[in-house]
Amino acid sequence: MANNTTSEVILTNRDYLAEAKMRNHFAVIDEPIDKGGDDNGPTPVEYLLTAIGGCVSITLRMYAERKGWDLGKITVKVVQKQELTSEGIKKSLVEEISFEKEVTEEQREKLIEIAGKCPVAKMVKGETPIISKII
Repeated sequence: MANNTTSEVILTNRDYLAEAKMRNHFAVIDEPIDKGGDDNGPTPVEYLLTAIGGCVSITLRMYAERKGWDLGKITVKVVQKQELTSEGIKKSLVEEISFEKEVTEEQREKLIEIAGKCPVAKMVKGETPIISKII
């Protein structure tokens, strides 16, 4: 069964301003002024962090609903960290997950496990190959 998800991005003639189409939705992508863009929209990295946070929160809500757990509002903040190591700059992502309602320690352990099963996070971790083609 084919379940293809598509995003099309067209880089305009205006510096780094790009227009993206996903199903019937549109978004703009740009770089900040200090990076040569006009700051007309989030950067690609900001969209990636948002995609991870969105996917993690939805994955957690789906799981909690199946278990009958009321978590209230779920907040996922995703931060890209950079540190200089002997091998150069090392980047990592940190997810800070919080719930409006109290959760038990047992629920907390299960929810952190489930957060790691978010499909977008799994892609970023390298579990989905990327095949590039010039057509």
